[in-house]
Amino acid sequence: MNANEKVILITNDDGITAPGIAMLINSVRHLGKIIVVAPDSPQSGMGHAVTISRPLRLDPVKVFEGIESYSCSGTPADCVKLAVSKVLHKKPDIVVSGINHGSNSSINVLYSGTMSAAVEAAIEGIPAIGFSFCNYSHGADMSSAGAVAAVVTKQLMENPLPSNKLLNVNIPDLPTDQLKGIKICRQAKAKWEEEFSERIDPHGRKYFWLTGKFANYDSGDDTDEAALKAGFVSIVPVQYDLTAHDVVESIKNWEQNLDKI
Repeated sequence: MNANEKVILITNDDGITAPGIAMLINSVRHLGKIIVVAPDSPQSGMGHAVTISRPLRLDPVKVFEGIESYSCSGTPADCVKLAVSKVLHKKPDIVVSGINHGSNSSINVLYSGTMSAAVEAAIEGIPAIGFSFCNYSHGADMSSAGAVAAVVTKQLMENPLPSNKLLNVNIPDLPTDQLKGIKICRQAKAKWEEEFSERIDPHGRKYFWLTGKFANYDSGDDTDEAALKAGFVSIVPVQYDLTAHDVVESIKNWEQNLDKI
């Protein structure tokens, strides 16, 4: 390995055998030395969960030709932690997560294992990106997402963000030549309108299955949802600091009342 060669850690939440991670590897392998640490099974919707109740397994695998790769029994966040601590023994130059099968725009960023792996990297001060493609099919043509991943990853490597910030990148389900471009956006105010379908198993026991539909309550034209609907790649810079900074001063006067407790 060239001493000046950048180290790129790749992970995901769909599992190490998912087509999306293979596309991501092939798209950015020209940018540096690739190391893969990814879950051994799908971990979608895990958010920022970490494994504390059972042992973690980390096994070398030969999945991608010429690429050092490991499957992990834990979550996407576990993968990043183990990669830094036990595989690389140092921080990589960048972490790229994905390419996720399905959108992680708007509120989905909070539930996403793909994005949580990138957030874990950002917590460690490592530049990071989560890539998602707006098609849930594992047989989808993700070549446009791969092209976007190559360009955006190179851009971040050459132009680092402020410390502890990261990028949430979503690519519409369009061929590369039909993409309208890239828009830097804010996260839309949207949510899942959830329902729990009540069912009975063969033993007569009640169980519930989460269903629902996605609802966008944001009419702004500067959001990730608006960009994707118009055929643009959306890039939202995000952070893990959840402090509502604009509210802090407005409730400062509470302190004098709370001090009486």
